[in-house]
Amino acid sequence: MARDLPVVVRKYSDDESLPSVGLANLHAVVPGIEENKQKIERACQAFKQHGVGVAVFPEFCLSGYFWDEEEACWEYMEQAVTERHLDWIDQRLRPLLDDRFRAIVLNNITRGPQRKFHNTTFIVSEDVEDPLADKFSYQKVFLPGIEKTYTESGRDDRLIITARDGQERVGFTTCYDYLFNDLLREYAVVDGVDAIFQIASWRATATREYPGMNVRSELYYGDLWDSVIAAASATNQIWTVACNAVGRHGISGVAFWGGSGIWAPSGLRLVQASHLNEELLIVHNVDIASARRHEKDDFDYGFDFSEVYRPMANGLGYTRRVELSE
Repeated sequence: MARDLPVVVRKYSDDESLPSVGLANLHAVVPGIEENKQKIERACQAFKQHGVGVAVFPEFCLSGYFWDEEEACWEYMEQAVTERHLDWIDQRLRPLLDDRFRAIVLNNITRGPQRKFHNTTFIVSEDVEDPLADKFSYQKVFLPGIEKTYTESGRDDRLIITARDGQERVGFTTCYDYLFNDLLREYAVVDGVDAIFQIASWRATATREYPGMNVRSELYYGDLWDSVIAAASATNQIWTVACNAVGRHGISGVAFWGGSGIWAPSGLRLVQASHLNEELLIVHNVDIASARRHEKDDFDYGFDFSEVYRPMANGLGYTRRVELSE
């Protein structure tokens, strides 16, 4: 049992044939590759004890996040790159899997072009012999700020996994990706996914101030996490299963928002972990397909969008530009 990791358990329904999901609202130690490995193992052991089917971990859960001192950061990240730790995955994580605890979703850096890395989400499962194979891994597409220094975009990448029973289809995004609605819309409308697994190291603090309106937030990024996930889940009528890092970076001091949770296709937040502390969040028997059908019984946004929207040959939609004379 992971005694140092509090476990929060919720039950969506009584149907035990439905999937159970575990979200690791964890802090990655930097520097601390071995400590992070041990924490991932303890979390997986706890998830297995509690009957979880799929365990999801935050972005950079093995390496931790980048920082500005490039020489030191490059040297550390070179030691943390996933290819150096495949034996650990095979020897320590795979043996935990069984007929019930079937998959572990991890994210970490992998080797990219020239010196740079890719930010890669991958799946440890008995069905996946090589977790870093292109077929089963997703490379983050949209890169903010400092990540452009160390990583290369996955460009046109998308990953869709279909459950063994052929029912649920899951798409993947990483952190900043989720702010780009065209990507989410393509997953939802074109690919027809039922849920998005959003893996993140999403920050908490940023200031936005509008003095004339007496409005100020020092947790703007955190507020954005809570509002955008709710809105995107609703407007795309998909589940969002979001797993975020928590705590302060050991070198830069940057605070991460935590708040891992599950949002229904209605946009309503069903459960959410702490914004300050590490927690393992477990939700049993999630009826993914039924909730989507219920939303679409009222309004099928994807169908209605496709019925009306027709891009013009020049790439524009129904856009009229009018300039008012003085």
